[in-house]
Amino acid sequence: MSDGTELTALQAALAAEHAAVYGYGVVGGRIDERRRTQARSAYDAHRARRDALVRAVRDLGGTPVAASAGYALPFPVQDGAAAVRLAAQLEERLAGVYSDLVRAATGARRADAAGALREAAVRAVRWSGESVAFPGLAERSGGQTGAAGTTPSPSTPATR
Repeated sequence: MSDGTELTALQAALAAEHAAVYGYGVVGGRIDERRRTQARSAYDAHRARRDALVRAVRDLGGTPVAASAGYALPFPVQDGAAAVRLAAQLEERLAGVYSDLVRAATGARRADAAGALREAAVRAVRWSGESVAFPGLAERSGGQTGAAGTTPSPSTPATR
């Protein structure tokens, strides 16, 4: 694969991580106390992945895609049950984006992408209680609203 293909996949993963960080801000505001630690851990993991992807994009000579000011969520998140569904969907969508990065990358970046795919798949199972045979691939067959299940919404202010 070319560096251009890898850079495109890195940018898509970065955009997905931006959306996940935003999404987990919503999840954290609605999740019940029992699962708040799990949400915080995922939020921190996605912030760390986002920061690593920024460095990887720069290493390939790219300008990292910026986070949107706000994102339209795939459904209303008004209670803890909806927050859990959103967290599961964020992770499922991230698994799909990371599967693309696994295909596009080589060497250490490919190994990092495979690790991120595995982590997203495990978190998705923890949130949803369900698993798929090939995480990241099943998500590609269905309709998607955007990176990590969210759609950038420049007219929507970011709220937490």
